[in-house]
Amino acid sequence: MYQESEHGKWTISSSDESMEENADAEKPSTSSLSRSGHGKTSGPQYPCSEARNVAHKRKVSPTKCTDKSISTEISPAKKQRTSQEGLGWCLSSSDEDPESENQPKYSQKVVKEEEPQIIVPEKQFLRRCEDNELSVSQKPEEHYNVASKGQDTWDLLNEGNPFRFFVTKVRGIKSKYNSGALHIKDILSPLFGTLVSSAQFNYCIDVKWLIRQYPPEFRKKPLLIVHGEKRESKAELHAQAHQYENVRLCQAKLDIAFGTHHTKMMLLLYEEGLRVVIHTSNLIDDDWDQKTQGIWLSPLYSRLPHGTTGSAGESLTNFKSDLINYLMSYNSPTLKEWADIIQEHDLSETRVYLLGSTPGRYQGNQKEKWGHLRLRKLLKEYTSQIPAQESWPVIGQFSSIGSMGADQSKWLCSEFQESLVTLGSNTKTLAKPDVPIHLIYPTVDNVRQSLEGYPAGGSLPYSIQTAQKQLWLHSYFHKWSAEASGRSHAMPHIKTYMRPSPDFQKIAWFLVTSANLSKAAWGALEKNGTQLMIRSYELGVLFLPSAFGLDTGYFHVKTKMFSGSNEPMTSFPVPYDLPPEQYGSKDRPWIWNIPYTKAPDTHGNMWVPS
Repeated sequence: MYQESEHGKWTISSSDESMEENADAEKPSTSSLSRSGHGKTSGPQYPCSEARNVAHKRKVSPTKCTDKSISTEISPAKKQRTSQEGLGWCLSSSDEDPESENQPKYSQKVVKEEEPQIIVPEKQFLRRCEDNELSVSQKPEEHYNVASKGQDTWDLLNEGNPFRFFVTKVRGIKSKYNSGALHIKDILSPLFGTLVSSAQFNYCIDVKWLIRQYPPEFRKKPLLIVHGEKRESKAELHAQAHQYENVRLCQAKLDIAFGTHHTKMMLLLYEEGLRVVIHTSNLIDDDWDQKTQGIWLSPLYSRLPHGTTGSAGESLTNFKSDLINYLMSYNSPTLKEWADIIQEHDLSETRVYLLGSTPGRYQGNQKEKWGHLRLRKLLKEYTSQIPAQESWPVIGQFSSIGSMGADQSKWLCSEFQESLVTLGSNTKTLAKPDVPIHLIYPTVDNVRQSLEGYPAGGSLPYSIQTAQKQLWLHSYFHKWSAEASGRSHAMPHIKTYMRPSPDFQKIAWFLVTSANLSKAAWGALEKNGTQLMIRSYELGVLFLPSAFGLDTGYFHVKTKMFSGSNEPMTSFPVPYDLPPEQYGSKDRPWIWNIPYTKAPDTHGNMWVPS
């Protein structure tokens, strides 16, 4: 049957209609794995989702536009790097809610699309690349080796950025927008410290690529990789890691079905101290190339005097104890060693709050340790009420979407919204319609006109099977636009949440996290609200005005992320444009598993997910 909405007409199979309310939008696939030595690779050399696998195929073997009148107006495909090196794709989300174990396989049917044909001429695309430090044709690693030599990264870290919040460098944008950004090579640079050992927590990991990001002198230092792979994909990761004597693996326990280890964190132990990095990128080339990603980089934590015990080195935000508790939740002797290392360092300079999720079913006071109830607790204890706060909206920005339920009352505008609108200990329960919710998720045209073109949609795995069940959600959607950071054409893999003022000049708080818009990531209340169930590991940091010495209850928003010193140091660098622009009548959310063949992308290609 057909189902029609303002976002177009979609074909729905009977099996699609019978899917359970909490069904997963997409299940990770290992079909793309291929062993080395078995001929030409057909996909990434590590586990990935079907969405990223399709994107990889479309990059390597693009579906060309057949309409000559259109294809002559767009940038030729040769502008896109097509080398197979580093083109791995992987679902980077816990992203999606669980799939029913007995759920029938949904049938893939041709979907009729109704997409506006807005052509991006070749000159327009090339104009975006003028005066770029990163050319579109230049290989990422070629650029980043050069960029790191010419930039005084140390000054970047210690001057003019009290929040220590950064975005990643993007290949194909003007160099001024990369001047205050970081690549993984910068983070692992000797400028940051003399590395002794490190731990990398992530979801999708290309071990060979990761090792190359370390400076040559650090590539044989002990490296722990914390992952959530199982069965075939675990064996593949072990096969990759076995090539390196210094690499150890730690498997995160995922006892609840369909959870993922989605946390993205680096622990870097130096001769000079310790550094913690919490970010949003998978450990693969594509995630550090032409996407918008977020990074929080801690100060360099010095070692405490020998024999120091107790709460020494704790910050006002309790970051040290919260980080140790998070590591201990893995129940791993290896991570207990890292918890002990953290205990030995002085983390008192930390100004952010740690916000994590770990799989489990939590009751009583344990519910407030993780997920959205943890956010609610922090906002209740460490923020203050603001006049007319019911008119302050909430913003959620993410790269994947789980099943929200039959209507907004099932989760989004009930328990989740209640957590996000909390301000101060005396906050009354606001009537849900009083607080606007703005959700930022790329449109089809956002993806089509991006630096990567349609393949950028491989890391935005919102499926037709989930979207068709929650058409009500799309009325909350707003376009991706990031002129503030020069990243409007770099599709977001960053995930952020905030509470702006009605005029969008202030924010009461800001969160950067690995958690997408899903119950698996944030948790969902069960048993009449007495139990919180979380499926996945997630991690983020929360910025609150009080931790930065502000008694106003808000940050001012920095108008341009990379602007000069004419704005106050305490203006927060939001990496995208405010206010967000709501979808127009012809805008549709990007859905990865339907074809787009009426208009080519910036490389002259179509999208056929088959």
